[in-house]
Amino acid sequence: MRLRPVIPTLALALAAGAAQADEGMWMPSQLPQLAKELKAAGFKGNPADLADLTRHPMSAVVSLGGCTASFVSPQGLVVTNHHCALGAIQLNSTAERNLIDDGFIAARMADEPSAGPAARVWVTVGFDNVTDRILADARGKTGRAYYDAVESAQKAAVAACEQDAGHRCSVASMYYGREYYLIKQLELKDIRLVYAPPRAIGNYGDEIDNFMWPRHTGDFTFYRAYVGKDGKPAAYRPDNVPYAPPAHLTVSTAPVKAGDFAMVAGYPGVTFRHRTASEFANQIEWLLPTRIEVVGGLIKTIEAATAGDKAKEVLYASTVAGQKNTLKRAQGELDGLRRSDAVRVRAADEAAMLAWLAKQPGAAAVQADIRAMQAQLDAAEANRQRDFLLPFLRSGLLGSAITLQRLALERGKPDAQRESGYQQRDEALIEGGLKQLQRRYHPDVEKAVLAYVLKRYAALPAAQRVPEFDAVFGGDEAQAKARLDALYAGTKLGNEGERLAAMKADAKTLAASDDTLLQAAATLQPALLRLEEEGKQRSGELMRLRPAYMQALVGFRQSQGKAVYPDANSTLRVSYGKVSPLSPRDGMDYRPLTTVAGIVEKNTGVEPFDAPKPLLDAIAKGDFGSTADPTLKTQTVDFMTNLDTTGGNSGSPVLDANGKLIGLNFDSNWEAVSASWMFDPRYKRAIHVDMRYLRWLLAKVYPAPHLLQEMGLPAE
Repeated sequence: MRLRPVIPTLALALAAGAAQADEGMWMPSQLPQLAKELKAAGFKGNPADLADLTRHPMSAVVSLGGCTASFVSPQGLVVTNHHCALGAIQLNSTAERNLIDDGFIAARMADEPSAGPAARVWVTVGFDNVTDRILADARGKTGRAYYDAVESAQKAAVAACEQDAGHRCSVASMYYGREYYLIKQLELKDIRLVYAPPRAIGNYGDEIDNFMWPRHTGDFTFYRAYVGKDGKPAAYRPDNVPYAPPAHLTVSTAPVKAGDFAMVAGYPGVTFRHRTASEFANQIEWLLPTRIEVVGGLIKTIEAATAGDKAKEVLYASTVAGQKNTLKRAQGELDGLRRSDAVRVRAADEAAMLAWLAKQPGAAAVQADIRAMQAQLDAAEANRQRDFLLPFLRSGLLGSAITLQRLALERGKPDAQRESGYQQRDEALIEGGLKQLQRRYHPDVEKAVLAYVLKRYAALPAAQRVPEFDAVFGGDEAQAKARLDALYAGTKLGNEGERLAAMKADAKTLAASDDTLLQAAATLQPALLRLEEEGKQRSGELMRLRPAYMQALVGFRQSQGKAVYPDANSTLRVSYGKVSPLSPRDGMDYRPLTTVAGIVEKNTGVEPFDAPKPLLDAIAKGDFGSTADPTLKTQTVDFMTNLDTTGGNSGSPVLDANGKLIGLNFDSNWEAVSASWMFDPRYKRAIHVDMRYLRWLLAKVYPAPHLLQEMGLPAE
């Protein structure tokens, strides 16, 4: 006899004890159960409205696929972070017309350029529990059979959902396979760049200030979503019309101060707070140190390969920025987890959970599943070095060749049997990526990156080497460099037309191609399929077994009177709390708001503290109009809350007690980077652009009065 299911009775877990207002990435459907806590924290709306994704404000919150954004006008105007839009800004930049450095303002809609063929805005319109439907055929199966049964059910659910044209559907696992939700999203395909501040505003402080407080960064950009004249999603056409969203957020004109209620809605990427003690140890003792070393070397490699060549620097600006963020985040996460003594704390917590479990009726079956799960995790560590490195060899032009060969292979199957990511529904996104590559690729830089990764691959233990990779790239550093030169000299895939033509070819044609990168991809494909098969076998077992661990963990948390929320997984979540100060160390007290005085104090005239002259002149003039803080008597820039956020929350709207937009989330403080694994309310803070700063910039510094008018905001 198993323990009674505890996850489906989540209301009991919530009622068992009051949730901390600053902790929890809640599914909107859970928020009505938190009505008492939300009201106590200061929320003035109806918590039940937050559970309805078709109503304000949730229907205004959208995903960009890795970042969050929100509609702020009836004409499809979207606001997000500058760093989330950097790829689109870079895509429209050249060495002669550098929008990254200079910024961009479209004076009228006709001047708004495409954000790129792969740019998307996803509007969530449905979020339904389909657990029984997904697990019906999986129960009683193990390993790959379990994986296949779940995947088949997911594909069937997605295919049925996508019969509604213009929508993209997916199935998300909650509580690590305990529950499954069908998510339906309107897929907007024509996204255009509207306004971007110069780099020295949008990324003021760059990596020096990244994850730090106090901050003085204007990390915002505007997009606009377009649709066909019939009002339906369509790819870019000059005569498309602005999308009319079901709702949009109203930008607040009220002041923000310490203690005010704040709420963030967005699409946080991944958290790991419900992982096992062994996974915590692996993360802290191996994975994070390895990531820091490898990504640090990757950044240096790209910078060396682009140095002195402005055109190459522009091509790889977005890539380098992303890798720098990854590096600093990894270092902060490692420092934070060590500071929190996370290995010991999680091990002690798990031991207490297992001791509690042993006393529960019917514990034996759950204990057996937990032991089997741990055996799978232990086995995966044998090849962790290989499995960490190989994904770095699947990017850029080589990655495109691998994608083309795999797509051709999958096209030989009925669509329902194709691998996820290579179905008919995925081909438009694949094509967009193949087109977009042209503005983010140079053969010299890519060869340098691959040579760096292959040098590390060559140092792997023999048991972790893959014969097909050795056949393509050789067995040592010198061979790898020679092979790479030959591969890139003999390919035509650097031409967009060649890539798109190859996308239409069948498997037989691509297999017979004399293109060197396509040949290499064909050689690698059996190995990639073999490794994928091994991964699916292991994933199937973990999908089957992890729910037992979650069942025990949630039951244990209930016994402690603690609230339960699922780990983040890029689905819509809501966190709430307050505008909050921070005292991270003895003798160090941070106020929760910064002002333009800090921009001047930091300014050196040298990147990354090279504030533009128009900004410095406007600060000196002191004409802040209605955006000036009534208490501070000056212009605010950023503010800090105790909201529970992580990667993916970038660009998320921060709302006040009345549901009005007061800020854009863009970062966490250094002490809280580790919150994706362990939440510590003493340190966790989220950092946001104050909408008053955005308004002032649009009014006084890099004027866009038409956008203020569109958002219903005062001109001053």
